[in-house]
Amino acid sequence: QVQLAESGGGLAQPGGSLRLSCAVSAFAFDTYVMSWVRQAPGEGLEWVSGIDSDGSDTDYADSVKGRFTISRDNAKNTVTLQMNSLKPEDTALYYCAKGGRKYLDVWGQGTLVTVSS
Repeated sequence: QVQLAESGGGLAQPGGSLRLSCAVSAFAFDTYVMSWVRQAPGEGLEWVSGIDSDGSDTDYADSVKGRFTISRDNAKNTVTLQMNSLKPEDTALYYCAKGGRKYLDVWGQGTLVTVSS
Protein backbone atom coordinates (compact mmCIF):
# COMPACT_ATOMS: atom_id res chain seq x y z
CA GLN A 1 0.00 0.00 0.00
CA VAL A 2 1.39 3.37 -1.04
CA GLN A 3 1.36 6.19 1.51
CA LEU A 4 2.50 9.77 0.96
CA ALA A 5 3.39 12.35 3.60
CA GLU A 6 4.15 15.98 2.76
CA SER A 7 6.13 18.41 4.87
CA GLY A 8 7.75 21.82 4.57
CA GLY A 9 4.80 24.14 4.17
CA GLY A 10 4.48 27.38 6.06
CA LEU A 11 4.47 31.14 5.72
CA ALA A 12 6.72 32.90 3.22
CA GLN A 13 7.00 36.48 2.06
CA PRO A 14 6.47 37.40 -1.57
CA GLY A 15 9.73 36.76 -3.38
CA GLY A 16 10.76 34.20 -0.81
CA SER A 17 11.33 30.46 -1.01
CA LEU A 18 10.03 27.26 0.49
CA ARG A 19 10.98 23.64 0.00
CA LEU A 20 8.32 20.95 0.15
CA SER A 21 9.15 17.30 0.69
CA CYS A 22 7.12 14.17 0.18
CA ALA A 23 8.07 10.91 1.88
CA VAL A 24 6.71 7.90 0.03
CA SER A 25 6.12 4.57 1.69
CA ALA A 26 6.11 2.15 -1.20
CA PHE A 27 7.94 -0.94 -2.36
CA ALA A 28 8.39 0.17 -5.96
CA PHE A 29 8.81 3.92 -5.63
CA ASP A 30 11.39 4.02 -8.40
CA THR A 31 8.76 2.91 -10.92
CA TYR A 32 6.28 5.67 -10.14
CA VAL A 33 5.66 8.96 -11.89
CA MET A 34 5.07 11.56 -9.16
CA SER A 35 3.36 14.93 -9.13
CA TRP A 36 2.61 17.95 -7.01
CA VAL A 37 -0.93 19.37 -7.12
CA ARG A 38 -2.30 22.41 -5.31
CA GLN A 39 -5.64 23.84 -4.31
CA ALA A 40 -5.95 27.52 -3.58
CA PRO A 41 -8.66 28.72 -1.17
CA GLY A 42 -12.04 28.50 -2.88
CA GLU A 43 -10.52 27.13 -6.08
CA GLY A 44 -10.26 23.78 -7.80
CA LEU A 45 -7.25 21.51 -8.06
CA GLU A 46 -4.29 22.65 -10.17
CA TRP A 47 -1.58 20.24 -11.29
CA VAL A 48 1.74 21.97 -10.59
CA SER A 49 4.59 19.70 -11.59
CA GLY A 50 5.52 16.11 -12.40
CA ILE A 51 8.62 13.96 -12.59
CA ASP A 52 9.14 10.60 -14.24
CA SER A 53 10.32 7.49 -12.44
CA ASP A 54 14.08 8.06 -12.76
CA GLY A 55 13.99 11.85 -12.57
CA SER A 56 15.15 12.38 -16.14
CA ASP A 57 12.02 14.18 -17.30
CA THR A 58 10.11 16.94 -15.53
CA ASP A 59 7.13 19.08 -16.44
CA TYR A 60 5.58 22.22 -14.99
CA ALA A 61 2.41 24.24 -15.16
CA ASP A 62 2.91 27.55 -16.92
CA SER A 63 2.03 29.35 -13.69
CA VAL A 64 5.16 28.02 -11.93
CA LYS A 65 7.59 27.40 -14.78
CA GLY A 66 10.96 29.00 -14.09
CA ARG A 67 10.22 29.41 -10.37
CA PHE A 68 9.59 25.87 -9.09
CA THR A 69 11.84 22.83 -9.42
CA ILE A 70 10.78 19.24 -8.83
CA SER A 71 13.28 16.52 -7.99
CA ARG A 72 13.38 13.06 -6.47
CA ASP A 73 15.72 10.78 -4.57
CA ASN A 74 14.87 7.17 -5.30
CA ALA A 75 17.30 5.94 -2.66
CA LYS A 76 15.37 7.83 0.01
CA ASN A 77 11.86 7.50 -1.50
CA THR A 78 11.35 11.26 -1.52
CA VAL A 79 10.06 13.88 -3.92
CA THR A 80 10.89 17.54 -3.43
CA LEU A 81 9.42 20.78 -4.74
CA GLN A 82 11.70 23.79 -4.46
CA MET A 83 9.62 26.94 -4.73
CA ASN A 84 11.37 30.25 -5.41
CA SER A 85 10.14 33.76 -6.20
CA LEU A 86 6.91 32.97 -4.42
CA LYS A 87 3.81 35.04 -5.17
CA PRO A 88 0.64 35.53 -3.12
CA GLU A 89 -1.21 33.53 -5.77
CA ASP A 90 0.94 30.51 -4.85
CA THR A 91 -0.95 30.32 -1.56
CA ALA A 92 -2.59 26.89 -1.51
CA LEU A 93 -2.74 23.46 0.01
CA TYR A 94 -0.04 21.46 -1.77
CA TYR A 95 -0.47 17.74 -2.32
CA CYS A 96 2.04 15.14 -3.32
CA ALA A 97 0.43 12.52 -5.56
CA LYS A 98 1.37 9.33 -7.36
CA GLY A 99 0.87 9.58 -11.09
CA GLY A 100 1.13 12.06 -13.90
CA ARG A 101 -0.80 15.11 -15.05
CA LYS A 102 -3.81 13.16 -16.31
CA TYR A 103 -4.06 10.36 -13.75
CA LEU A 104 -3.35 10.54 -10.02
CA ASP A 105 -4.32 7.58 -7.88
CA VAL A 106 -2.75 8.10 -4.44
CA TRP A 107 -2.61 11.39 -2.54
CA GLY A 108 -0.98 12.71 0.58
CA GLN A 109 -2.79 14.76 3.20
CA GLY A 110 -1.39 18.07 1.95
CA THR A 111 0.77 20.83 3.37
CA LEU A 112 -0.30 24.46 3.52
CA VAL A 113 1.74 27.19 1.86
CA THR A 114 0.87 30.81 2.60
CA VAL A 115 2.59 33.65 0.77
CA SER A 116 1.94 36.98 2.42
CA SER A 117 3.76 40.05 3.67
